[in-house]
Amino acid sequence: MPTFVAGLELSRHFYGEVVRPLLTATFPKLLYAAALIGPGSEILGFDTALSIDHDWGPRLFILLQEEDIDLRDPIANLLSQQLPDTFSGFPVSFTAMPTDPKLRVMMRKVDGPIKHRIIPITIRDFVRIQFGYDLTRPLQAVDWLTFPSHTLREFVSGAIYHDNTGELTALRNRFAWYPYDIWLFMLASGWQRIGQEEHLMSRAGSVGDELGSAIIGSRLIRDVMNLCFLMEKQYAPYAKWFGTAFKQLHCAQELSSILWQASQAPAWHEREQALAQSYQIIAHMYNALGISKILPETVSSFYNRPFKVIHGGQFAQSLVRQITDPEVQRIAKRRLIGNMNQWSDNTDIEGLAKETLQQIFM
Repeated sequence: MPTFVAGLELSRHFYGEVVRPLLTATFPKLLYAAALIGPGSEILGFDTALSIDHDWGPRLFILLQEEDIDLRDPIANLLSQQLPDTFSGFPVSFTAMPTDPKLRVMMRKVDGPIKHRIIPITIRDFVRIQFGYDLTRPLQAVDWLTFPSHTLREFVSGAIYHDNTGELTALRNRFAWYPYDIWLFMLASGWQRIGQEEHLMSRAGSVGDELGSAIIGSRLIRDVMNLCFLMEKQYAPYAKWFGTAFKQLHCAQELSSILWQASQAPAWHEREQALAQSYQIIAHMYNALGISKILPETVSSFYNRPFKVIHGGQFAQSLVRQITDPEVQRIAKRRLIGNMNQWSDNTDIEGLAKETLQQIFM
């Protein structure tokens, strides 16, 4: 196998040197976008040499307009017949993994056409598969709340290599970040999570349950990190890349070592001290956003109990008062549960039919 190269760059050169000339010669008037977006570690820029073992290689999407939908098969067949066997030393053909047919691995072509991973698809179909959302419908609050954050990140990350319609570029701009009131609701829900559990970590530790305290502490660490993604307006990726992406946030320079101390603390008093530091940092970050009135940035006792908390519920309620969209107000009045990633980290639930997920907010 040749020397590893970042997947986005491999596919950039593959498109420019091989795919584009073939499309231009056969379909000179075709309007389309060529991009590498969607699932894949290379989309996020986190791929390594280990990534080449599945769903990695010279690949991309050809995103067609609706009126050109009949060209999907002709384009795929053209490429199957005329693509080279390899590009930059990497096989261009792919085959299903024997252990999991949903995954594809690069393979040397034996005979017959190239089984490439250049997928012609309309933008509407791509979004329907990626989000479970039909672009012909209005984009509502419930849609935003049932889009997994990692799916949104995968859509706005990656690279567009060509777009002579402007449609894909415009759509990615549309999905670049949550609408303002959805953002407020999710911030409120994030602070609510902290407010509900920040005292429980210390309480569990105070009765000698260090394991239980550590579990709650880990949950709070993740809640702090999630709030950081929201406050810096960056979609959070799924678990595998969560910490890696967090290190790219501006606040990580100050917070990473503190959160690491909290996660490694052998006793609840030390865990509480580290978490208290993190709460004060994110409270300062919150006030710097200028969303609402200035709230306290120092921890204090949890009512008459000697546990140090930031009183996350105060931040949540202050945020709720800033929401003006009637639909988001209605959702916020029910429960501050946030989007699907804030109330569940179950992998399979993210794959449920969108209609099923939407019932939670209806």
